Amino acid sequence: MKFSLLLLLICFGCVSFGARAQQRKLPPKPSATQIYDSVAQPAVPLGGTEKYAQFLAEHQNYPATAMQKGIQGTVKVSFVVEKTGTVNEVKVEEPVSPELDAEAIRLIKSGPKWTPAKHRNQVVRQRVVLPISFVMSPGSQTVVLPGKERPITTSAADIAASANPNHPAVVAPDRPTQPVGGNQAFFDWIEKNQQYPLLARQRKIEGKVMVEFLVQTDGSLTDARVIKKLGSGLDEEALRLIKAAPKWEPATFQGKPIKQKMVLPVLFQL
Repeated sequence: MKFSLLLLLICFGCVSFGARAQQRKLPPKPSATQIYDSVAQPAVPLGGTEKYAQFLAEHQNYPATAMQKGIQGTVKVSFVVEKTGTVNEVKVEEPVSPELDAEAIRLIKSGPKWTPAKHRNQVVRQRVVLPISFVMSPGSQTVVLPGKERPITTSAADIAASANPNHPAVVAPDRPTQPVGGNQAFFDWIEKNQQYPLLARQRKIEGKVMVEFLVQTDGSLTDARVIKKLGSGLDEEALRLIKAAPKWEPATFQGKPIKQKMVLPVLFQL
C-alpha cells in the first residue's frame, strides 16, 4: 500500500512538471520575411559606421542645379538591410528637393554591404533610417561685407569692392549666377571642348572632378581650384575647361552684380 501511494505521488509530480513546462513556451522564431525596426543586434555597415560616413562624404555629388538655387537640407532615407547584407527598398521619408532626394537615394544604393541584423539568435531583415545632409561650403553664396553689420541699403557693388577678404560675410543673392544660355548649354560646351587625357584613357579612369571657382561681377570665371580629384591628368583638364569657359551671368543683389563662388562637377566618361 505504501508502494502504491509513492508511485501515485511520483506520477502526479510528473504530470504537474509537464503542465508547468507547457506554460513556459519558447518565444516564436523570427519570421523569414518580416522586416524589423528594432532588433537585439542592429545591422551595421561593413567596416564600421565611421568608414561608412566617410564613404558618404567622399561620394556625395552636390547637384549643380540645387547649388545654383541655394538649396540645402537633410534628406531622411529609409532602406532595408537584407539577410545577405545587401540594401533594398530605398526610399525618401523626408524630402528636401527632387535633386537632393535623388542624390541621397543614389548614395545609399551605391554604398557598401552591411552586416545583417540579428534577433533572437536569428539573422533578420531590418529597416534602417539615415539622414543625408547637403550643406554648401562657406562662401558658396556671395561675399558682401567685412563688418558685423549688414546694411542692405548699401550698394551691393560698393560692399563687394570694400569687403575684407580675410573676414567675409555671406548673404544670399537676389538672383544666383548661372551660365549664359542655361546649365545645359554650359555642360554641352564642356563636353564639346573636353580633351580626354591620354593617361586617363589608357587607365580607363572615369568620374567627376569637383571644381570650385568664383564668378566675378563681369561674369568671368576666376580662382578655379580642384576640391575633389581623380588624377591621371583629369584634374588639370577640368581646370583648363573652367578657365576657358564662356562668361556667366553674374549674381545680383538689389539689382547690382556681385561675386559668387560656385562648385560644379566636370564629368569624364569614356
